Amino acid sequence: MRARPRCQGFAAVSTITRIVPHSFQTGPGQAARAGKSAVPQTVHTLYTHHYSWLRGWLLRKLGNAFDAADLAQDVFLRVLARRERAAEAAMREPRAYLRTIAHGLVVDHWRRRDLEQAWLEALAAQPEALAPSPELQLELLQALVQIDRMLDTLKPAARKAFLMAQLDGLSCPQIALRLGLSLATVERYIARALRACYALQFEQ
Repeated sequence: MRARPRCQGFAAVSTITRIVPHSFQTGPGQAARAGKSAVPQTVHTLYTHHYSWLRGWLLRKLGNAFDAADLAQDVFLRVLARRERAAEAAMREPRAYLRTIAHGLVVDHWRRRDLEQAWLEALAAQPEALAPSPELQLELLQALVQIDRMLDTLKPAARKAFLMAQLDGLSCPQIALRLGLSLATVERYIARALRACYALQFEQ
């Protein structure tokens, strides 16, 4: 994944520090504990106290300073989006809470990198005249990422059945025989995956 320019990353960081609300306070029962454990009392202080640590944690996971800074920004944007629902967890164990969000973003990051690499290899095998435009390439890559996330929500057997039908061109009876499943089960798995694909399409 192409890293965003350094100046853009710093601009986003500055934006976060400006727009984070200062009214995200702990409840009365948490105030005493906050004094002893230095738990941040606002999202702003959560960012101030833990951004550097989070960026370092992400750097160890990703091995790239720009990607680490980008994902650290994304973590705090997620915090902003869910601040009311996540207030208690964020105040009680701030680093554990941030690490949980960051872990999901790291998984998505590597998934996208793998898909992007596979996509580039597939493009390289195509005649240049058939290559899609850069805009269409981006749209297709985004669609691949969404489909991959959808497949990850399926049971392993359902995912395998769907891929055998779509990529290998096998019929439902053939898939049932190979996987040792009933024909009805295979048909149900594939129908479920197709419904999820259609749902993705209509979300666009």
